[in-house]
Amino acid sequence: MELSYNYPHLTFQRRWELTPNIMFLLGKCEAYIKAISNTPILPEYYQELLSVALIKGAQATTAIEGNTLTDEEIEKILKNIKLPHSKEYQEIEVKNILEALNLLKHDVINSNNVVKVTPDLIKIFHKLIGKNLGVHFDAITGKYRTDNRTVGNYRCPFHEDVPILIDKLCDWLLNEFHFPNTQSFHEIVIQAIVTHIYIEWIHPFGDGNGRTGRLIEFYILLRGGNPDIASHILSNHYNTTRPEYYRHLDDARKRNSLTSFIEYALEGFHDGLEQTLLSIQESQFKITWQKYVYDILSEKQAGSKIVNKRRRVLVMEMPLNKSYTIEEITIISPKIARYFAKLDSRTIYRDIKALLEMNLLIKIDKKYKANSEILRNYLPGKKT
Repeated sequence: MELSYNYPHLTFQRRWELTPNIMFLLGKCEAYIKAISNTPILPEYYQELLSVALIKGAQATTAIEGNTLTDEEIEKILKNIKLPHSKEYQEIEVKNILEALNLLKHDVINSNNVVKVTPDLIKIFHKLIGKNLGVHFDAITGKYRTDNRTVGNYRCPFHEDVPILIDKLCDWLLNEFHFPNTQSFHEIVIQAIVTHIYIEWIHPFGDGNGRTGRLIEFYILLRGGNPDIASHILSNHYNTTRPEYYRHLDDARKRNSLTSFIEYALEGFHDGLEQTLLSIQESQFKITWQKYVYDILSEKQAGSKIVNKRRRVLVMEMPLNKSYTIEEITIISPKIARYFAKLDSRTIYRDIKALLEMNLLIKIDKKYKANSEILRNYLPGKKT
């Protein structure tokens, strides 16, 4: 079948340039992903990072479309806590995204079930994001639109051309990016970004095109080895820089070049991966600090086991990089409060004095903080 109209921005050709900055960003992103993937994380902290990724991902991709639910409200949804009736359809929107993300994560990571992008897969993704939305979803789930649409100043392709354009897109993706053959890292990332853009431009459905495109982007990245705890990064970047997101989409269409959008997306991907790695490293540092505290107190044999345990709890419960007065120390956490509830002030002073002598605490003015910097001095590259 032939198209009824010529769409200059939908030629399904390599319309981007791998600039030096794009290659630099791809290299840094690949290095971050390798570091994240090869860093052991405690199960409870992994679950915490995954929960954040799911919440941020669901909040971001729906917020771009006008959903106003906060991270806190989405966390309640994740815990199966019902929101007020007035927010029911927004709750369903977010639930659909959360369920879709979890389903894809299970298929790819747990079942190793990876497939190519096809018209049927795109329709399945659309069904997932539009499920149970009723009148709040201006489309039939899993069905191409049968009318012509204009989004802002953008006139979408004629509806009769949509099936042809989607077929062309899927055929081109196979020829251009070679999946299911082995793909390079830059092929995986660029395919994810480019596919998302083309879904936005073709606008195959009456509603939910953005969410469908970003879900496919997530799927291609996950399929290519992107860590699930970093699954939210691109959607979150698009949402937090929403005016830039729409400007780059429009600019790419007008210039018939995806270079600037790819660079814009990679900058956000790079920054998000960097923050994820830093978060993991801080967690690892905290674990190392707690082991150090435990070893020092065990070696010193200062006082009874009960005293050592109390002092260990005091240091370990103190958040790093924050100073406290003596009064504040005793109520930092319920655990510390329980230990000192029935003890007089002289006990806390003795404990603090002993911990200062062991170099586990330091005094700054009239406040005290965990001396975790003693470990930072031994990081690779640091001078002791």
